[in-house]
Amino acid sequence: MGMKDKLEDKINRKQQEILEFQSKIREAQAYIQALQDAAKLLPREEARNGGGEAALRPGGSAHKAFQALRSAGKPLHVTEILKAIGMPNSKNNRLALGGTLARYARNKEIFAKTAPNTFTVLNSESHEEPPEDFGTVVDGVLEEEQE
Repeated sequence: MGMKDKLEDKINRKQQEILEFQSKIREAQAYIQALQDAAKLLPREEARNGGGEAALRPGGSAHKAFQALRSAGKPLHVTEILKAIGMPNSKNNRLALGGTLARYARNKEIFAKTAPNTFTVLNSESHEEPPEDFGTVVDGVLEEEQE
């Protein structure tokens, strides 16, 4: 066998190896696509479990509305929410934000509708930090035990 035949044999083996790798890549891509399709069918867990802010796209109007409602601590009308998040109070903005929040409210996710175009945050537990002196020991006794 000549040198040229040996090189052509090596080229053919490498081409066969490439074809096998390409086949494995196609199989892996099909598997990934199937997993992605299956994931799209599942409900968003954060939203179903009251995940709130984590389920919203950061920077989006719904996320900003969530923050405004949480900081207000009470239900707000769409016009008040728009004002709080710095958006103009136009008909298009009212309809868009109201529709977005209403969809979440209909699905009982993140927001609740308390009146026409008035929304609040579901499970709006206060996420305030405890006071700095909470649980400090004074003269060998916890501060809250002294009272």
